[in-house]
Amino acid sequence: MKKITTILATIAISASMLVGCGGGKYNDGTYTGEGQGASGKIKVEVTVQKGKIADIKLVEHNETKTLVDGVKDNVIPEIIKKQSVEGVEAVSGATNSSKGVIEAVNKAIETAVK
Repeated sequence: MKKITTILATIAISASMLVGCGGGKYNDGTYTGEGQGASGKIKVEVTVQKGKIADIKLVEHNETKTLVDGVKDNVIPEIIKKQSVEGVEAVSGATNSSKGVIEAVNKAIETAVK
C-alpha cells in the first residue's frame, strides 16, 4: 500500500510540473523592437498569444518595397514557425533588411521571455 501511495504522489507531482510548463516560452502581450536595415531603422511589433509568437508587423522602415516584401513573405513566417530568430536565414538580395527585421524581432522577444 505504501508503494502505491508513493507512486501516486510521484505521478501527481509530475503532472503538476507539466501543467506549469505549458503555454509557450513568452509572456503574452505586444512588444516592439528596432533593428538596423539597409536604409535605416526598422521597427517591428511582435504579438505573443498563449506564450507563442502569433504575429509580427513591420511598423516603420525606409527599406525598398520589393526588398521588404521578400522579408515579409519569407523571414517573418519562418520566425513565427520556429518561434525564434535562431537559424532564420536572410533573404538573398535583401540581406541587410532581413538582418534588421531579425534584430528588431530579437530585441522585442527578449523582453517577452518568461
